[in-house]
Amino acid sequence: MPKTEQELLDRDAERDIGAELLESIGQMTAGEAAAVHSPVAIARHRVQMSQSQFAQLLGVSVRVLQEWEQSACEPSGAARSLIRVAQERPEVLRELFLDAVA
Repeated sequence: MPKTEQELLDRDAERDIGAELLESIGQMTAGEAAAVHSPVAIARHRVQMSQSQFAQLLGVSVRVLQEWEQSACEPSGAARSLIRVAQERPEVLRELFLDAVA
């Protein structure tokens, strides 16, 4: 069941996703078992964007992006394709985002 808005706010108030991702990357580099993060959160981290920026780039609400990052539901269609680009060629999406906000 998807989390309520308040549950999401409470969870996010206690988490630093960027720090968690960096810690996991460090653990993987050291060959240690790391916490599993959603592919969407990892893709967002690779393009170095906030949830708000990444949601804007994908054309979805921050709430939808948070649900994807929690694995409460999965992206489909064009969003899935853009997330794959973010995973494999993050510089392309950073460039597109900068062009869009310029």
